[in-house]
Amino acid sequence: MALTDPQIAQFRELGYLAVPDFFDARELAAMRREVARFLRVGLLRNVATAGDGQTPATAQRNLQLCPMYQHSPLFRALPFSEKVRLSVAALIGDPLQLQLDQIFLKPARDGSGTNWHQDNAYFQVRDATMGTAMWCAIDDATVANGTLHVIPRCFREPLPHSRDPYSDHHIRCYPPEEQAVPVEIPAGGVVFFYYGTPHATKGNATDRDRAAVAYHFVRADYAPADISAPDRTYHPILTGPQATGGLREYGVRVDGTWDAEVAQVLSRAN
Repeated sequence: MALTDPQIAQFRELGYLAVPDFFDARELAAMRREVARFLRVGLLRNVATAGDGQTPATAQRNLQLCPMYQHSPLFRALPFSEKVRLSVAALIGDPLQLQLDQIFLKPARDGSGTNWHQDNAYFQVRDATMGTAMWCAIDDATVANGTLHVIPRCFREPLPHSRDPYSDHHIRCYPPEEQAVPVEIPAGGVVFFYYGTPHATKGNATDRDRAAVAYHFVRADYAPADISAPDRTYHPILTGPQATGGLREYGVRVDGTWDAEVAQVLSRAN
């Protein structure tokens, strides 16, 4: 898969790009199995609070696992897949480095959203257009189940952020919500958006869970120095002369294993 020139132009103008059917049926099936396993073995924790930033919420759930890589060879291999690296490089250039991987699952009926924020309020990259998220829909993401919302053309200036009282660790901002666009995307589709693009997800009042996996990529020459410290094994360099296919960061070669990991997950008994 290669992004087209009009897609790249849209991303650079609006600050986001939706790509339906980015992952094929087999890849999606494997990802769904891994998410189901995470849920079954209790790896996801509820980060929603009762409004004081501390007391665990009892009426709402916002389930998260961050990072994922040490729990799943499949999700560790995903950012090394060729189509991911080619797509991300087309948007922000080379060399690429992975900055974060995580999953959010909004349970049926009481799944709460994640409030408005800009990723760069966390990452502090000196140019927010040198980083992009890749938000991967594990289930069909609709307005009804709280899909991703973005503010187009609002990615160049940092907004003030404060502590989010409805999360045990998140921060939030207050962008012009009247300009917000819901991004409905089918399962297997992805949404790319700049680190500076304000975004949020909403609550899930439907009778089915909705999950999304998110990866964050930064141009390695813009990455904060501390993410490449010797103990930071979870920030592999993915392209360029410093890339080792994951060998330096993980002790094993991960590059080229995506298809095999998909097959491995699909071969497992449920």
